[in-house]
Amino acid sequence: MFSDYTASELVSIFAMQGFAGLTLFSVFLLMALGLAIIFGQMGVINMAHGEFMILGAYVTYLVSNLFPDYMPSLFGIYFFFAMIAAFICAAALGALVEWLMIRHLYRRPLDTLLATWGLSLILQQAYRSIFGAREVGVTLPDWLMGSIALTDMIEIPINGLFVMLLTALIASSVFVLMFRSSWGIQVRSVVQNRPMASAVGIDTERTDRITFALGCGIAGIAGAAFTTIGSTGPTAGQLYIVDTFLVVVFGGAQNLLGTIASAFTISQAQSTMEFFLSGSMAKVLTLLVVVIILMIRPEGLFSLKMRR
Repeated sequence: MFSDYTASELVSIFAMQGFAGLTLFSVFLLMALGLAIIFGQMGVINMAHGEFMILGAYVTYLVSNLFPDYMPSLFGIYFFFAMIAAFICAAALGALVEWLMIRHLYRRPLDTLLATWGLSLILQQAYRSIFGAREVGVTLPDWLMGSIALTDMIEIPINGLFVMLLTALIASSVFVLMFRSSWGIQVRSVVQNRPMASAVGIDTERTDRITFALGCGIAGIAGAAFTTIGSTGPTAGQLYIVDTFLVVVFGGAQNLLGTIASAFTISQAQSTMEFFLSGSMAKVLTLLVVVIILMIRPEGLFSLKMRR
C-alpha cells in the first residue's frame, strides 16, 4: 500500500490527509457537542440532529443570497450574520420540538429514537419542498477563498482553517458555559441527580428545554460551517448522524474531553484510510475498531462517575 510512494510523497500525503482530517474533525465535533449535551443530560436519542445541522446550512444559503441584493457592501462579513441566524433558527426549532414532543418522552429512549427519526423524515421533506431536491451551495466571501502553500506539495485551504478556528471557539465557549457558569452547574446537577436538583429549586423542565435548544443551535452553527466545505441537500444531514453518534458513544456520553478525543481519533483515521482505501472500507474498518474497543470498555474512552 505504501510501496508505490516515495518517502517525501508519503509525508505530503499524510500532511494533507491529516489537515483534511482536522477539517472533518471540526464538523464532527460541532455536531457531536450538541448531540453530547442532549444525549448526555436527557438520554434523548435525537435522530433528527442532522436535520438541525442542515437547517443551519439552508439559513446560511438564504443569508448569502439576501446580502448581495439588500446589503452588498457588507457581503464580506455576511457569514458571521449567517452563523448567528443559523444558531437562532436551529435553537428556536429545537425549543419548539422539545416543548411539543420530547418532554413527553423522557426516560423512554427508544420512543425518542422513533419519534425523532420520524421528525427527521418530516424535516427532509420540508427542505425538499421549500428548497428543491437538488443540492445548493453558498457564495463564499473572497477572504475565505484560496489556500496557503506550506511547501510545493502541501497547501492548506483557508476555509478549512476558518472552520477549525470556529470549532475551537465554540468548543471553548461550551466548556466555559458547562463548567464555569451557574447554568452549567444546574445542568450537571440535573445530570447527576434529577430528583435532588428539583428538590433544591432547579427548574429541571426549563433546564432541559434550554439544553435541547442549545444542542440544536450548535448543530445549526455546524451547518453554517458545513457550507464552506460542501454543498447542502435535504438528506445531507443523514450522512453525518451515524458518525456523530459514534463519536459521542466512543468518547463517553456527558464528557466534553471524551467527545473531543473521539472526534479527533475517528476523523483522522477515516481521512487517512480513505486515501489508501475506498471510503466505504475506511468506514467499515473504523467502525470495527470502535466496536472492539467498546466491547472492552463499554462506557467509552472517558466516563463520568455518577451516583444512581
